[in-house]
Amino acid sequence: MPSPWVAALAAAPISALVLVLLHLAHRQLPQDQPNARSLHRHPVPRAGGIAIWAGFLPSAVLASGADASWRVWAGAWLAIVAVSLIDDWRGVRPEIRLAVQAAAATAVTAELLGSRFTQGFGPAAAALGLAVILALMWAANLYNFMDGSDGLAAVMTICGFAAYAAAATISGRAPELYVALAAAAVPFLAVNLPPARAFMGDVGSVPLGFLAGAFGLAGVVDNVWPAWFPLLVFLPFIADATVTLMRRLARRERVFEAHRLHYYQRLHRMGAGHRGTLVFYAVLIVGTATSAVFTLAQGRAAGWAVLTGWAVAIGVAFAGIDYHWRKRIPAR
Repeated sequence: MPSPWVAALAAAPISALVLVLLHLAHRQLPQDQPNARSLHRHPVPRAGGIAIWAGFLPSAVLASGADASWRVWAGAWLAIVAVSLIDDWRGVRPEIRLAVQAAAATAVTAELLGSRFTQGFGPAAAALGLAVILALMWAANLYNFMDGSDGLAAVMTICGFAAYAAAATISGRAPELYVALAAAAVPFLAVNLPPARAFMGDVGSVPLGFLAGAFGLAGVVDNVWPAWFPLLVFLPFIADATVTLMRRLARRERVFEAHRLHYYQRLHRMGAGHRGTLVFYAVLIVGTATSAVFTLAQGRAAGWAVLTGWAVAIGVAFAGIDYHWRKRIPAR
């Protein structure tokens, strides 16, 4: 069997080829129609995530041949890809989507933590397992919530999984899967930059969030990186989605109902547009991902302090958005 690096290096060309095919068939693809909750004005095809997975799949297949445990991950990931693709095309009831995500998260959690609880399984172990399941489900959904402005999720994917690849290399582990996933997203970014000609859709964003969480937790369990590392890498997405969710819960709003109150959405609506919003978040994404890798390489004991520093900086930025939002749109 060829080295997984072959598949990793082929990820971008395969993804680009599939994007061309999707463009040729764009009239048959599901269209993201503009509405009161969206940030675009014209219908845009929303199945670009298929190209990302086409580029990533060869590396996933090679990994499954080398590591039997990957079959659990692959099965969980494919289940989420399938239900998300159906959701893009026909729509799926929220409870069905959540049930599939819960089953996938449970399977991965059992693979990650099962061997640790063969003896002495009790309330603490059950609570930890439940927390991991909920964290994986939240990762999948927060990525989807943040995929609402041109280029945003693609930049996070490239930088986030490239940071995972760098960290794996630093720790002496195989980085090919992370490299393949980051590389497969590069051609998609080219068609998703403002003005976007394609969206990744739920088939792209939901499984990407799931893998970001699953790979991050697996790295912690396998001592590839400390717990602060994946949190710092994906902090811009985690912070925006989580703070927005908490605010909506406090106002007793329907949290799974579409809205335009994320910080990136409000920044866009205040005049930054797709380009300004992308630049703002790209600075945060590159900054947190680079800081995470540098801290891991040079002094991982400082990781929690670096994470706290970035959390404060992002909090200040969000407070600035809140301030200007209240001044410009006092009704909301």
